[in-house]
Amino acid sequence: MVNITISVPETTRKKMKKYDEINWSAFLRKQIEKKTIEIREVEELKDRLLKEKEVEYETVNIQRKGRSHRIEELKKKGLL
Repeated sequence: MVNITISVPETTRKKMKKYDEINWSAFLRKQIEKKTIEIREVEELKDRLLKEKEVEYETVNIQRKGRSHRIEELKKKGLL
């Protein structure tokens, strides 16, 4: 495990001392782990949404190409 050092204002440190039953290192470690998980989940969601948008874009393009082809056929037949 890697050690890190943080700085807090003296007023905060005094408040922390009032609650010496709390293991502040463990608390901060859990909060850091929780936040990194949240960030990873958001990044994964963004990636998924981006891929869905790409698929949606391609689907729309395929539909447009198909429609334009049908319109050309109808024009050739004199129906448009």
